[in-house]
Amino acid sequence: MRLGLSLGYAPPGTNPVELIELAQDAERLGYDSAWASEAWGTDAVTVLSWLAARTTTIGIGSAALQLPARTPACTAMTAATLDLMSGGRFRLGLGTSGPQVVEGWHGQPWGNPLEWTREYVEVLRRAWRKETVELHGSQVRIPFDGPGATGLGKPLALMMRPLRSEIPVYLAATGPRNVSLAFEIAEGWLPIFYSPEHAGDLRPGASPEGFDVAPTVTVVVDEDLAAARDAVRPMLALYVGGMGARGKNFYNDLVRRYGYEAAAGEIQELYLAGKQREAAGAVPDALVDEVALVGGRARIADRLAAWRESGASTLIVQSRDLMALRTMAELVL
Repeated sequence: MRLGLSLGYAPPGTNPVELIELAQDAERLGYDSAWASEAWGTDAVTVLSWLAARTTTIGIGSAALQLPARTPACTAMTAATLDLMSGGRFRLGLGTSGPQVVEGWHGQPWGNPLEWTREYVEVLRRAWRKETVELHGSQVRIPFDGPGATGLGKPLALMMRPLRSEIPVYLAATGPRNVSLAFEIAEGWLPIFYSPEHAGDLRPGASPEGFDVAPTVTVVVDEDLAAARDAVRPMLALYVGGMGARGKNFYNDLVRRYGYEAAAGEIQELYLAGKQREAAGAVPDALVDEVALVGGRARIADRLAAWRESGASTLIVQSRDLMALRTMAELVL
């Protein structure tokens, strides 16, 4: 099992530069990779560019770039450039986000995310192989020939010479069909709120050879178990309760599939009513224990066995605490 570091996205009022030193510490501790995210604030590409320039061996990954934020051709150029300038250290994590962000922030139609992802990745593969890119799909049309087209567009090949013709692609997915797609067309899967106990229900089968199951896991090392759990609850409440609309929240759907239907409903109602503290208080201990690593060193060491047995091959540690990073390095590496 390998370790990654989640840099996430910088909370409002903070600067991602503050996280670079932590990634350098992770590199010295033997972590395999560091991953930056984006929502509707700091973008991941800029952070990863800075990170690549300030490190030497650690892999850099996006967890994840939002498909609606960039055309597939733009992402192909961005990924090839990051990979070239980092010396082949880049891993491209992609995610569709949700309709609230896709339509509300990026101004793009939600469409068919499964076909969108499939066609998007196909464009990336062709571009990195230096093929002339032409695709007339249901979601991606290159050259564009729809309403408003001039008819002057012509298929092009990537002008630069990529360092690698096959850059690893990871898909951030929670729903069963999205997860199956990751196993079909990608080199890795980036699950969030991964439960080892439900891993068999989440994945379509055995991993293909070399496939990387890389869940992000919040780690809180604290002998006071109640305090450790409490540190995780607000984040779970935010995603389960507030990320998405009442009838369209993928994280709420996920924990319902884990068997927490009543709690998921209560958390969402409280959060959407503006009662964030009460929503956090409604997050069950059992859910925290399933999807996070919390408590003292011995407890976390015990719990790691379930993560190993579940087929997780990379644990992307979400923590700003250097002691937690050291503890995980000592227990895993």
